[in-house]
Amino acid sequence: MGIIAALIIGGIAGWLAGQIVRGAGFGLIGNIVIGIIGALLAGWLLPQLGVSLGVGWVRDIINATIGAVIILVILSLIKR
Repeated sequence: MGIIAALIIGGIAGWLAGQIVRGAGFGLIGNIVIGIIGALLAGWLLPQLGVSLGVGWVRDIINATIGAVIILVILSLIKR
């Protein structure tokens, strides 16, 4: 996946994660950054666990959103 595609997918995932985990967001830009980091996390973690959801862009967005939600939940627990 190219860097531009990773940024777009991470941005979408960050926005979705911000919508899913209400009250734990860091604003639009912060959520996009968290989405990009979540995409990296999920891109490594989910295949290690043998989890494969969807195909192509849909899989990438789902995986990145899962990673971003995990990061947002952890950061909201730390922020308290």
